[in-house]
Amino acid sequence: MPAKPKAACVIGWPVEHSRSPLIHGYWIKQHRLDAEYRREAVPPEKFADFVGHLAEHGYVGANVTIPNKEAARALSKADDRAERVGAANTLWLDGATLRSTNTDVEGFINNLDATTPGWNRGLETVVVLGAGGTARAVVYGLSERGVSWIHVVNRTLERAKALSDAFGPRVHPVRWEELGGLMSSAGLLVNTTSLGMAGAPPLKINISKLPASAVVADVVYAPLETALLAAARARGLRTVDGLGMLLHQAVGGFERWFGVRPEVTSELRAVVEADLRRDQA
Repeated sequence: MPAKPKAACVIGWPVEHSRSPLIHGYWIKQHRLDAEYRREAVPPEKFADFVGHLAEHGYVGANVTIPNKEAARALSKADDRAERVGAANTLWLDGATLRSTNTDVEGFINNLDATTPGWNRGLETVVVLGAGGTARAVVYGLSERGVSWIHVVNRTLERAKALSDAFGPRVHPVRWEELGGLMSSAGLLVNTTSLGMAGAPPLKINISKLPASAVVADVVYAPLETALLAAARARGLRTVDGLGMLLHQAVGGFERWFGVRPEVTSELRAVVEADLRRDQA
């Protein structure tokens, strides 16, 4: 009797919007693997039971998206990165042990490295908008790269303070109303909020005081060019969109599940970009 193909999935609620099957399906075909990658719509109240029986569902691992990343960390043997970030987005079975990590960290940093070489050369000050799970992954990655001063700007100051408590004195919590005063010193501006995403309220900030050498990054990938990135490009600033982060965060999971380290290429990006544009048309 032939062996069943290895399978992984993305777990979310909702999950229909996820491009992960498109990304992993592309790599499976490229590497000619006997493998599958599927979507699993699992409500939060059933998440613990589902991941606790991942093998019985036929999976060797999974990606986890909103709203289950914190629960994924708590329900698995998390590595140091997932513990520090406080959330896991990648699960895999190591024998009977369910392990986890957070590949949003490498997704953000590797995307910067790929699209904006030298982005951290001489970088001293970063402004991060938002204080949620993605912000925690971004701040962790920036801290690993030795950025000396990270302003976390959030409407609820207590949430920004939680990042300072988690990552130390280099992280400085800031009220949203004080954002304007930070722009002139920011070498990198990162939007980790959902503001500017299709269907969400716009991100209304003035970036006219950013230095000409600044880099502007947005984790939003629908639309591909947010109003923030359009404004930055109009000023001639270097920009980094959220699609690259999505692609780069997928690499670590694929390698753990299927034993092959895939590459993020311009061809893969074009496939996903075309799919996003169809949705936005």
